[in-house]
This record gives sequence, structure tokens and C-alpha cells, in this order.
Amino acid sequence: MRRNKFISTGILLLAIVLVLSACAGGSQPSQSTEGKETGGKTKITFWTPFSGGDGEFMTAMIDKFNQENKDIQVEQLSNRSEDYYTKLQTSLASDQAPDLAVLHSSRMPQFVPSGYVTPLDDLASSAGVKWEDFNPTILESTIYDSKHYSIPLDTHAIVMYYNKKYLEQAGVLKDGKPSFEQSPEGFTEFLSKIKNAVPADVAPLAQPSVRIDAYWMFWGFYNQLTGGGKFYDANGKAELNNPEALKALEYVNSLYTSKLIPPNVNDAVKLFQDQKAAVVITGVWSTGAFENIKGLDFGVVPMPQIYDQPATWGDSHTLALPKHSKENPAKQQAALTFANWLAQNGEMWAKAGHIPSVTKVLDSPEFKDMPYRSDYAQSADFVKYWPRNEKQGQVNDNVIKEFEKMMAGKQDPATTLEKSNAVIDKTIGQ
Repeated sequence: MRRNKFISTGILLLAIVLVLSACAGGSQPSQSTEGKETGGKTKITFWTPFSGGDGEFMTAMIDKFNQENKDIQVEQLSNRSEDYYTKLQTSLASDQAPDLAVLHSSRMPQFVPSGYVTPLDDLASSAGVKWEDFNPTILESTIYDSKHYSIPLDTHAIVMYYNKKYLEQAGVLKDGKPSFEQSPEGFTEFLSKIKNAVPADVAPLAQPSVRIDAYWMFWGFYNQLTGGGKFYDANGKAELNNPEALKALEYVNSLYTSKLIPPNVNDAVKLFQDQKAAVVITGVWSTGAFENIKGLDFGVVPMPQIYDQPATWGDSHTLALPKHSKENPAKQQAALTFANWLAQNGEMWAKAGHIPSVTKVLDSPEFKDMPYRSDYAQSADFVKYWPRNEKQGQVNDNVIKEFEKMMAGKQDPATTLEKSNAVIDKTIGQ
């Protein structure tokens, strides 16, 4: 009995010694690892709505950043563009938002006024962000109440692609570029010459008879008119029904009624790819697809200027920090460091066709060596964004329905603008 008691006491003392030695001698207390992952890297989650070519180029950029950076690891979650913003809003409501998210400039009114996005001015400088590096027009789309809310990555505007063979046949190609007088009459004459020279099954100008394309084109032409671009008045009521808007819309409609844009076009981009269209006005994101079509000899220029000043519709991908109930400064800094790296390496993103936001990228050999991109890069200086309204997406969807009726010949431009005004006020609750 006595011996067993001594043995038990000895075992207990040995256990205490081992515990004390482990606490005091073997290892030092670890440093704080908040925001850190295995290997000492700060891991950030990055949400994007990209697929296809955009998705491939963004993935390549993330891989390059992760290989080069010893302190930050970026994990991308690519969402379907159709439900991307719904998922992002849900993640914010449930406090499960990513560390960094792509946010279109046109979508910022849904997020900034509600406090869903972190202002960057106090964080940007320590992450190496220099606002003077960015194109002022693009940067302005990310500023609210004199505060920066995101890092712009690009602008993607509508531009004019043309088939060189057809323009040459029509005698409207000069030094490889389209040749026409910069007026509504001049552009109509340009398309008419093409129509008279090309086979009957080739569209002089291919534009869909449905969806948003005609609305984009209208917005560009409307903003080319001095004083154009009014959408809401000072009280927030619709102001789209005005003489300048009517002038621009009547011109767009004339392209349909004259059949310079053939009726019942569904996929204008495919028509151009199949060499069944001489001209198409669409987004810069088509550049990558067109340059991979064997035998397609094409060129591209900014959207045609037919009124007083250059203007085109466009939007921008920007990079924002979603709000969390408890922010992690290490992750915020890592996310901004990565976002700035993406913008500063915009020549990689330009492969997708987009116009980089950092001005020096446009002068880099890597950008200049790429075909086509420099031919429309100036569009960034006169891109016109949709007005800032949290319901602008719904507004646009409803206005497009009125435009589709016009393109189908069911109502004239004046009626289209009158009904558009009414549906805008109804949508925003005026």
C-alpha cells in the first residue's frame, strides 16, 4: 500500500515537472496571427462575376500575383454574372462578405449610400495606392462626397468594329480607317454606301432588335449633343423626355427604319464574326473574340462622333472592400495591395479587351504591342456612365422594353420617350 502511494505521488510530481518545463523552456509564445494563414501569408477572398475570356485572364493575373507575393494569398470565387450582385448583397446582410469584390461603377449607388463599402482614403496610401495614377474620368466614377470608395480597374465602352474588306469595296476606307463626315447625315451616307456595295445578305450595321444595345448607342449619341445626358431633374424626377434625347433617338430609329440595321437581328456579334456584317457597335470585350476568328480582317475605332462632342456609353470594373461587422486591418491592407497590383498591371487585363484605368499602362510597350487596343483607348477620356441612382438597373430594364417596342415598329421615338419617362418615375417611386 505504502509503496503504491509513493509510486502514485512520484508520477504526479513528474507530470507537473513536464508541464512546467514545456511552458517555460521548450517554445516561446507565438506572435498574433490575426489575418494570417499557414506559412505566415494573409489570405484574402476575392469575388468576381467573370467567365469566359474575362475569367481566364483574371485567373492568370491572380496566379501571377500569388506566385510573386510572399505575404498575401488570393483565393478567387467566380460567380455567375446573372446573380452576382444578389449574392454579394446577401453576403453583406449575413456578415459573410468577401475581403475584396468587383463592383461595377454603375452598381455603386446600390452599395455606397447604404454603407456597404469601406471608404479607402485612410487605407490607400499605406497600400501603395496613388490616385493620380488613374484616368480622371474613370476615377471620378468611384468618388462619392469627395471620398474614394474603390480602385478602378478599367473602363469598357462601346466602340465601332468594321470589316475592312467591305469598307474598301464601298470606298469608305482611308488609310485603314472608316471615312465619313462627322454628322448624322455623314454617318448615314457612310452606311448607305456600304449597303449599296456589299452582298444583300451582309448587314451594313448589325445591331440587335432586342435587349440593351440600341439603348447604349442612344446614350452615346445623346451625350454627344451639347447639354445632353439629362436623365433626372434636380428633384429626382425623370427628365429623359427632352428635345435632345428625342433628336438622338430619332436618329437611332432611322437606322432601323431605313434597314441600314436589318430587322430581326438577334446576335450581331456572331453576324460580324461570320462576316455577314460590315460594321457592329458593341463593347470592347469583343476584341479578344474577333481577333481569334481566322480570316476576319477587321479594325476598330471609338464610337462614331456625329454630334458636337465625343461621347460613348461605358462602365467600369472597380475593386471595393465590402463592410464587415469587425474589420481585419491586415486583410484590408492585403486586399488593397492586391487591388492596386491588378490596376498597375492593367496590360494583362487589356488582353480581355478592356481599357486600363492606370494611364501609364497605355504607354507601356506591352500595351502598345497588342493590336487594336490603342485604336480605341482614347474612349476612356469621354466615356459616359449611367446616372447615379440605386434603382438604375431596374430603370434601364424597363426603358429597354420601351425601346424594343420602337425597334419593332410599334411606337415612334416621341412615344417611346414619353412612356420611358413615365416608367422611370414609377420605378423609382416618384
